[in-house]
Amino acid sequence: MVTCASAFQRLAAAGSAAVGACPDNHGGSPERFGYSWQCFNELTTAQQEQFRRWTALIDPQTGWSGKQVLDVGCGAGRNAYWAMNLGAAGGVAIDLDERSLDRARSNLAPYPAMEVRFASIYDFDGGEAFDIAFSIGVIHHLKQPLLAVQRMAAAVKPGGQVLIWVYGHENMERYVRFADPWRKLLFSRLPMPMVRLLAHAPAMALWCGLRLMRTRLEYFRLLRGFGYRHLHHILFDQMLPRIAHYWRRDEVLELMTLAGLTEIELAPVNGMSWVALGCKPSGGQG
Repeated sequence: MVTCASAFQRLAAAGSAAVGACPDNHGGSPERFGYSWQCFNELTTAQQEQFRRWTALIDPQTGWSGKQVLDVGCGAGRNAYWAMNLGAAGGVAIDLDERSLDRARSNLAPYPAMEVRFASIYDFDGGEAFDIAFSIGVIHHLKQPLLAVQRMAAAVKPGGQVLIWVYGHENMERYVRFADPWRKLLFSRLPMPMVRLLAHAPAMALWCGLRLMRTRLEYFRLLRGFGYRHLHHILFDQMLPRIAHYWRRDEVLELMTLAGLTEIELAPVNGMSWVALGCKPSGGQG
């Protein structure tokens, strides 16, 4: 079994050559998520609560205030929206699908200081312009996660922060063993309208189960407050990507460390995922 460090270092060694060899220059699934965001792009208070949990290591009262931010893989722009709502001064939100970007521009229209731009984090040149670079639910879908986090670190000022929220392996062992192979072998290869239709089956089962079962897992208690449309979108997003990593705590720590970040903090989110926050050393490039 390959250790976490050697796995990430092997990806880093492949580096830009591996990315360049990929015809779409990303190695992820932006066009599949673009279809998803085209279907589900409204802003809701439930998403605001999700953002609060996904970014729990940044103080919502003061941590965003006056900051220039970079949202990597912005989707429909909802996370950049909530960052601006919490006082961010402006920044850039990037993605690689025009449908996602169209929805992001619409959702971020109240905040013209947030630029929405077609760009890949792999070759993004931020010029150390940002105070915070964050990526919510994207890094674990990339072929080169270490390279992406390194480029995020390069985009922030010395002393700036990099935050990622990623899928966890803890409490997801059964899902990773029994359900995720279906995503990898079948759903990620099917046309998107078909995947969206098939997602109704697990979404309905989850909708009913949440109202019948008793659970100690915080994630399921959170989901009880979501409408069916939101639950369906969550299941749809789980089924559609070509790549999905589920990382243990030490693997997330290793990813942030190898990206050159310091003062790294990690916290579990809903008992099933991780938020990680690191600082770019003030003495030089991260």
